[in-house]
Amino acid sequence: MAYNHYILVCGGTGCESNKGDEIYRTLISEAEKQGVKDQVQIVKTGCFGFCEKGPIVKVLPEDSFYVEVQPKDAPEIIAEQIVKGREVKRLLYQGDGPKSSTAVEDIEFYQKQVRVVLRNCGVINPESIDEYIAREGYVGLEKVLFQMKAEDVIEELKVSGLRGRGGAGFPTWLKWDLTRKETNPVKYVVCNADEGDPGAYMDRSTIEGDPHSIIEAMTICGKTVGANQGYVYIRAEYPLAIDRLKIALNQARDYGLLGKNILESGFDFDIEIRLGAGAFVCGEETALIKSLEGQRGMPIPKPPFPAASGLWGKPTVINNVETFANIPVVLTKGGEWLAKIGTEKSKGTKVFALTGKVKNSGLVEVPMGTTLRDIVFDIGGGIKDGKKFKGVQTGGPSGGILTEKTLDTPIDYESLTSLGSMMGSGGMIVMDEDDCVVDVSRFYMEFCVDESCGKCSPCRIGTTQIKDILEKISRGNGEMEDLAKLEDIGKAMTKASLCMLGGSAANPTLSTVKNFKDEYLEHIVDKKCRSGKCKHLVRFEIDAEKCIGCGLCARRCPVTCISGEKRQPHTIDQSLCIKCGECFKTCKFGAVLKK
Repeated sequence: MAYNHYILVCGGTGCESNKGDEIYRTLISEAEKQGVKDQVQIVKTGCFGFCEKGPIVKVLPEDSFYVEVQPKDAPEIIAEQIVKGREVKRLLYQGDGPKSSTAVEDIEFYQKQVRVVLRNCGVINPESIDEYIAREGYVGLEKVLFQMKAEDVIEELKVSGLRGRGGAGFPTWLKWDLTRKETNPVKYVVCNADEGDPGAYMDRSTIEGDPHSIIEAMTICGKTVGANQGYVYIRAEYPLAIDRLKIALNQARDYGLLGKNILESGFDFDIEIRLGAGAFVCGEETALIKSLEGQRGMPIPKPPFPAASGLWGKPTVINNVETFANIPVVLTKGGEWLAKIGTEKSKGTKVFALTGKVKNSGLVEVPMGTTLRDIVFDIGGGIKDGKKFKGVQTGGPSGGILTEKTLDTPIDYESLTSLGSMMGSGGMIVMDEDDCVVDVSRFYMEFCVDESCGKCSPCRIGTTQIKDILEKISRGNGEMEDLAKLEDIGKAMTKASLCMLGGSAANPTLSTVKNFKDEYLEHIVDKKCRSGKCKHLVRFEIDAEKCIGCGLCARRCPVTCISGEKRQPHTIDQSLCIKCGECFKTCKFGAVLKK
C-alpha cells in the first residue's frame, strides 16, 4: 500500500525511556482520530544517533527532522503536516544558526558521518524482516550460499581490510580463515554483545536498530568456516535489544534464512541467545567462552586461541556486534568498496558513543582517520556552556585521556595506541575544565577493581594499589614518590596481566600522569584541586562584604555548619563542613567562595 507520508519515530532505548513509545502510540491514535490513517504509515525505528536531541521524529517525504518531541506534540504533527501539509516549525532542529534545519543532510551532526554499520538504524522498522530485505538484506548470504566459495569470502574480507571492532583490531579475514582451516567437524560462531564500558552503547543500539544484520553476518560466517551453531552473548541489561533480536531470529527461521537447510542450500545454521550477568571481564573472549559454558567468567592463557580451541574446546570465531554488522555490506558491495573508506591500515568506519561535556552527545559513525577535533567540535558541537576543552578519553576504562594537543590526531588503531590510549569498542568521553583528572582516574580504577575477576595477581593487586594511591592523592595526603609508584605498578600490570582488563586498566592513570602532571603536583604539593572535584581539598568560605545575611545557605546546609545573625554576615564551621557545595550553589550574591 502506498502512503502520502511516512513518520519514523526513534525507538532506541534513550528515546523509549523518554516517552518515545507514548509518542508512537499517540501518533497512531491521532492519525485515526483525524481521518488520515490510510495516508500515513507510522514506524518505530532504531536509534537516529542524535541522542542529545531526542525523542526524534522524522517525517517523509519532506525529510522534516523534529527534535525533543513530546506526546503532546503528536496531534499537531498529524494536524499540520499530514492533514495540511505544513511543517511544525517549532519542533524542527535549530542548530547553532538562525535557520531551522529541515533535511537531515543539513544538520551539522550528520555532515561528517558515513553510516555503514548504522546504515539501517533510524531508517527501517527493526522488527520487520521485509524492510531489512528491501534494503539489500540477506543478499550477501544468498551470494555466499550459491555463488561464492569459502575462499572467495575470505578474499573479500582480506581486500576490505576489515579489522575487529572490539578493540584489538585483529584482521577479520585471518580470524575466520584460521577457524576455517581447522579440521574439527564441530565449530562455533559467537557474537560478543557484552559491551561493558561505562558510557558505551554502540552494540546495543546496532542490535536494537538492525538485528537482522547480525543474524545474516553470523550465518555467513558459519557457512564460511564450517560452523552450524551460533551464539549471541548479550548482557541481560539490554532488554530491548534482546526482545528485538528474538523477534528477528523467529522471522529469519520463518523465512527459511535460519535453521535447517537454509534456502534449500543444504546448509544448516541456527543461533541461540545467551544472557550475560554484566561482568566487564566477560568482554574478553576467553572469559566470555567460560561464561557461555556455564563456568565462572574468567580468562585463560592464550595460546591456544579460540580459533583453534574455543567454546567446549572446539574451533570458534568470536567477533563483536560492530564487526559482524560490517559483513553483509562487504559481501554485497564488495571488499574494495569498504577499503576506499578510512586509512591505509584502518579501513572502513568506526562507531563511537560520544558522551560527556559535549553539546551534541550521541551515536557517531565516522571514517577511520577522522580527527578527534572533527568529532568533538564539528559533529559534537564543542563543549557545553562555553567551557574550555580539557581532554577526551577513548576506549573506556582501558583507554587513555588525550589532551588538546592531540585533537588533530587521525583516529585509527595505531595512532591512538601510540598516544597511550586505544580504540577500544568505541566509548568516547569528553571532559571540560571542571573535570579533575585525578578524580576521573580514580573512578575508572574503582571500576576495574570491582570488575577484576581476581584470577591473576598483577590485576587483582595492581588495580587495588593504584586505586589506594589515587585515593590518597585526592585526599591531600599524596607524596611525590606516589607518582613513580603509579607508573611502576601500571607498567607491571600492562606486561604481566593475564588479559586486557588488567593489561589496560592503568591506561587512564598512566596517560593523565604523563599529560596532566601539573594537576597531580597541585594535589600533592599545593593540596589543591583546581576543579573542586576532590572534596577533601576544597574549602568553602563566606565573603563577609558580599553576604547580606539572608540565611538561605544555612537553611540548605545538611549538617548545619553555617551560622550567623539575620542580615549579618554568616560563617562556616570548617570542622563540620562536609564539602557538599550546597551553600555555593544556593547563594545568589556570590558570597560563598570555593577555594
